[in-house]
Amino acid sequence: MIYEEVEVGSRARRTLTATTRVLLALKLDGPLLVGLALLAVYGLVILYSASGQNMDKVLDGAMRVALGGIAMCTLAQVKPSFLRSISPWLFVIGCILLVVVDVVGYIGKGAQRWLDLGIVRFQPSEIMKLAVPMTCAWWLQDRAIPIDTRSLIVLTFAILIPAGLTIAQPDLGTGGLILIGGLMVLVMAGLSGRIMAALALLGVVAAYFGWSFLHDYQRQRVLTLLDPESDPLGAGYHIIQSQIAIGSGGIFGKGWLNGSQGQLDFLPERSTDFIYAVIGEEFGMVGIVLLLLLYLFVVARALYLAIEMQDTFGRLLGGSIALTFFVYVFINAGMVSGLLPVVGVPLPLISYGGTSMVTLLAGFGILMSLYSHRKLIGS
Repeated sequence: MIYEEVEVGSRARRTLTATTRVLLALKLDGPLLVGLALLAVYGLVILYSASGQNMDKVLDGAMRVALGGIAMCTLAQVKPSFLRSISPWLFVIGCILLVVVDVVGYIGKGAQRWLDLGIVRFQPSEIMKLAVPMTCAWWLQDRAIPIDTRSLIVLTFAILIPAGLTIAQPDLGTGGLILIGGLMVLVMAGLSGRIMAALALLGVVAAYFGWSFLHDYQRQRVLTLLDPESDPLGAGYHIIQSQIAIGSGGIFGKGWLNGSQGQLDFLPERSTDFIYAVIGEEFGMVGIVLLLLLYLFVVARALYLAIEMQDTFGRLLGGSIALTFFVYVFINAGMVSGLLPVVGVPLPLISYGGTSMVTLLAGFGILMSLYSHRKLIGS
């Protein structure tokens, strides 16, 4: 009996050692990989219910997760020196593609955001979610930290140009995420409290003057946030139905596939932007807390990897990837709960989506590459 227990323990240790060797060979971080995998599986389970038990949609979602996983594993092998060298070129190409989208882009759901290549459609703005923080980190890698005035001016324009082009599509959510990704790099580069206060004031002034440039539906979304009951069958419908779904779930939820708001089509966009409400209705507060704990684990692990970097480029870019992921979750949860305006930001790794899923996992692949090569400063 004792011999069998020792044999089982020895076999388990050999399996664990073999797994560790494979992860090291592939330059993947085990804890982060497990967290991302659990989120992806959670998302597919919820998608099956949110899509009306459409197995084709679930398989399509699994395929997109697989593509994102391939992108993550591929980028994890790339040396940081190569990532640094392509950062400005990726930024320039991305900006050119954003201009091309404004001219000949595919129009869907009232917005001109996609380039149609015949085989596939993709959003160039998704590229800029990575290109902007990569370029900001590249610019600052050999410069003094905290950031000086010249770098601040240069990088402010580098952030505002792609963010502005994206908002003009119109895509307020993605434009905001591009803006936040770049700002995270600036904050970690040592912006003083005085400069951050000045930027906040500048943002308020820009919002005041930019209000008139927003589309009617965008302005209505902001106004609806203050009083969704003012237009319950129009602009306020999404928020009202979402709040009903989350509230009706209670502590333990109604059970998988048993949500009335989602299953009876009362909840709009339930497989994409508002899938958080499906979780709240079917799994209750317990399901939401479990999901948020998974997100917290992923963010904490990603920040730990960023802190362990030994060069400026790695720390700034890694930290931006981790914190921007947190902002993704915060915006979607706040939007669906009625605490923030509806801006079309999906729930990361849970919502049904294509380009955004690949971009997110590609970002984590870059993070793993930076971490796995952290001892090779000149790599």
